[in-house]
Amino acid sequence: MELHIVGTNAITYPAMHVWDWRVASYLFLGGLSGGLMIMSAVNYIRPKNGQNADTLNAWKIPVLIPILLTIGLIFLNLDLERKLHAFWFYLTFKPVSPMSWGAWIVLIIYPLLIAYALAALPDNITRTIKYPTIRNWADALKPHLLKLAKVNIIAGVLLAIYTGILLSSLVARPLWNSPILPVLFLTSGMSTGAALMIILAKTKEMKLFFTKIDIWLIMAELLILVLMFYGHYVGDAVHQQAIAPFFSTSHEFFPYFLSIVVLGICLPLAVVLKFLEVTGEHTEELTTSSLLMMNFSALLVLVGGAVIRFALVYAGQLSGYSSYL
Repeated sequence: MELHIVGTNAITYPAMHVWDWRVASYLFLGGLSGGLMIMSAVNYIRPKNGQNADTLNAWKIPVLIPILLTIGLIFLNLDLERKLHAFWFYLTFKPVSPMSWGAWIVLIIYPLLIAYALAALPDNITRTIKYPTIRNWADALKPHLLKLAKVNIIAGVLLAIYTGILLSSLVARPLWNSPILPVLFLTSGMSTGAALMIILAKTKEMKLFFTKIDIWLIMAELLILVLMFYGHYVGDAVHQQAIAPFFSTSHEFFPYFLSIVVLGICLPLAVVLKFLEVTGEHTEELTTSSLLMMNFSALLVLVGGAVIRFALVYAGQLSGYSSYL
């Protein structure tokens, strides 16, 4: 449904924001959850990893993923005017509806996340569980940890890429209606997932492993972002106008211009710092300065991932076809 307000100006109804920070937060946390599913699974299945100390400590990440996704869904639920109507999504399945796909993907992913979290629990943690049924489930799922990790890679890709498909399917919003947007959200989700893995990792080996991965993901993210803007720039007048807020310093567009500035600083700076981290000389135990640099560069990536979601959600609602009808 498209709403048209006559007589808009910079003071009264400068834009009609149907989706706000709650939807943007859901998209960020959903992408982060999908990225963490992929990166956590990679940590378990990568060659020669074995059951070292950091792998045993990594059970906290599978437990964290459903918590992050639940917080994101709470934000999404807060955005719904008629919250009980979400129930209707699960009475049917519409193959051509991205929202129907999203509702069912999340429903299917939740049991996988719980099973993965239980399988990843080390024995000393499992023994502290008070409920015998949950403890028995954890023991039964432990032998299937690697299989669950592989399935979670696929599920993580579906979750992260869906957040982009949800926006790109909305043809009435030219900024969102780009086939490259789901790829951008998938890459950004994987990058933020790798960044959080770096922050939570305890050993030098694991931090440097995900730092190397994140370098390539950030560079890919920047390239995809440039290609998305270029695709709009060489498109018709509607698509050119859709990206105009990001390149205008006028009062109403300044937050979007600032988002480009932040991305242009945070992500390249994160790449530089990460490159210095992997090429520098490290002792057996990372020094305090090295840890601060690693965590700071990872934090820059998380900030960049959030800025991408918030900027695109808000700027996308400024774009439309009504001015060209």
